[in-house]
Order: sequence, then C-alpha cells, then structure tokens
Amino acid sequence: MDKIKMTTPLVEMDGDEMTRILWKMIKENLLLPFIDLKTEYYDLGLEYRNETNDQVTIDSANATKKYGVAVKCATITPNAARMTEYDLKEMWKSPNGTIRAMLDGTVFRTPIIVKGIEPCVKNWKKPITIARHAYGDVYKNTEMIIPGPGKVELVYTAEDGTETRELVQNYTGAGIAQGMHNLDASIESFARSCFNYALDIKQDLWFATKDTISKKYDHTFKDIFQEIYDKEYDEKFKAAGIEYFYTLIDDAVARVMKAEGGFIWACKNYDGDVMSDMVSSAFGSLAMMTSVLVSPQGYYEYEAAHGTVQRHYYKHLKGEETSTNSVATIFAWTGALRKRGELDGNQELMDFADRLEKATIDTIESGKMTKDLALITSIENPTVLNSEQFIKAIAELL
Repeated sequence: MDKIKMTTPLVEMDGDEMTRILWKMIKENLLLPFIDLKTEYYDLGLEYRNETNDQVTIDSANATKKYGVAVKCATITPNAARMTEYDLKEMWKSPNGTIRAMLDGTVFRTPIIVKGIEPCVKNWKKPITIARHAYGDVYKNTEMIIPGPGKVELVYTAEDGTETRELVQNYTGAGIAQGMHNLDASIESFARSCFNYALDIKQDLWFATKDTISKKYDHTFKDIFQEIYDKEYDEKFKAAGIEYFYTLIDDAVARVMKAEGGFIWACKNYDGDVMSDMVSSAFGSLAMMTSVLVSPQGYYEYEAAHGTVQRHYYKHLKGEETSTNSVATIFAWTGALRKRGELDGNQELMDFADRLEKATIDTIESGKMTKDLALITSIENPTVLNSEQFIKAIAELL
C-alpha cells in the first residue's frame, strides 16, 4: 500500500514524561506505516528547553506562524520540585503560555464522545466546546490587604498627566481589595478567533458575561463581540446556517445544563477556567478532551487537554506496566493532519484522520480500553489494555 503523501510539513512539538512515550508509540504504530509524514520537529521536553534557554519554544511558535498548523505533546511547566529534579537554570515559563501569547490565540476544548462513556448530564448528546479568553481579569490582578479604615480608589493617569479617579470603597475596618484589567485588542482577538472557529466547524456560538452588574467591564466584552459580529460575521453566519447568541452567564449555565450540546461556549477567563473543568469532568475524563489553539490570523496548534501523566511515567521508569489513555493525544494528531489536509487540498490526509478517529472510538466501543475508562464505562466486562496494547489494538482497525 502506498503511503499518503504530504506537501507541507506539520510543526511537531515533542513533550515530556509519559505523553512523550505515547507520542513515539502513536507515530510508530498509527502514523508512519500509513503516511509519508512530513514534520518540522521541535523538542519541547524540559531538558532541551533548559539547554536552549527556552529558545526552542519561541522557535516552534515562529514555525507555526510560518506553516500554519502544529501538533503539540503535553509539556512540564516547572515548579520548585522540578527545578531540583531537572537541575534547571531557571523556572522556565509554561510553553503553552509562551506559544499562546506569540500566536495571539484562543484555546478551544472539546470532549470526545464515545458510547459506553456516558456524560453525567443525560441530555448531553453532542460535544460542548469551551472557548476560554486566556488573558487578564483575575489572572493578572493586583491585590491588597486593607489593614484598617481608609479608602481605596482606582486611578488612571493619562500620558499627559491628567487623572481620572473612581472610589472603590470607603473602609471602616479591615478588608481586601483587587484591581483587574483587560485590553480591547485582546478581547477583539478573542472574538474573531471564536467567530472564525464557529464558521470552521459550523456550530452555533454562545457568549455570556454579567453585563447587568458589571456595566463597564463586562459590558465592554459584550459590546466588542456584538460590534465585530455585526460588521464582519453576520452575513457569514447566516450563509453557514449558524447563530451567534449572547446571554447572561447565569442564564447560559442554566441553558447549557438543559441543552443537548453541539455548540461553542465562549467564556471570559475565570468562567472558562471553571466551566472547561466542569464540562470535561461531566463528559467523562480529561484524557478524552481535545484542545486546539486558534489565532485570528489562521494559525492552529492541536494538543491533548491533559498534562504529562507524571505518575505513570515514574512507573514506566521502574519497568512497571502502565495503562495510560492516549486518546486525546491521538486526536491532537488527527486534528492537525485534517487541518493540514484541508489547507493543502489533500483529501487523502483528511480521510485518514477520519479513519484513525473512527478506529480509536470503535476500539473503545468494542470493549477494549485503558484502565481509566474501564473504571467509568457502562460496557460490561471491558478488556483492560496497557498503553502499548491499546495503541496496537487501534492499529489493527486501520
């Protein structure tokens, strides 16, 4: 059988720990036998990031700008314990944060639906994609402990020295205060990424804030989204047969619980942080959650929504068997291959991505799965496979 040809390379970002082991297995068993795989390879493993002073992360983001589509393995964001473990020069930043900032992208997370892994919310029949605005608000706040009576003000000093003041609170005793911000340019980028991705996958887009209470801060989010939609996307959405829908965040939550799914839910930073965990947990497992970073310039970076599976990696190093779920990592590859095929007009590559996803789902639905899924499946007497056996079982169906 002739291997599927590629014209443009994918940007391949390798990673850390157990996901790095799975990455190699996926390539050897599910990709290289079928595709003449073209990638521009970047090793984002922590050791090499340390060796290059994190330059490799910057290089990989620039390569994504050049080629348009990347696929990324899970990576370690170092803490104090990792500083010692890896003898790091410094506590390097999160690669995801660096890449997200350089590509000016929005992260979309979508659960993978499989029969036998039922959502906790029984009416959820289709995936719900969470789009999180990953800039500002409480994540870039400034906080103060207020020791006693006094006042806290917000002060804006313009470049010409003029001041605008707003009273936050007259304190009669001890308390706390925080200041938050966001930027119009960041909100605009978030809005366009959401509208573009909705057109990409032809699904309705929901957006929600609390503009009735936050009449300037949240209302600005609402206004920017509406203005961009009216000027740039209204006709495109109508032509695609999809809808942009705005409501209050509490109403959105109530509606989501009663919906059947099949839409994108755009959230401000904190809402997205909370709701993406709720949705992934309610759909079954973080290991069954895909993630794609989409920039308004049309760059795409696909990865699994979970971490490096450190506990399984330590077992693997001891020579012990692991049963690590590779589904989200497989779907990162299929997402990237499909998008590459779409951009290059390579139908064979797109069809292969569909076939690999179907083989993965069919394997699980036949009762063959990793231990984490066996613990939550409604399929009777599932066969628990180890990490490599599961990947090889998928390969048999290709």
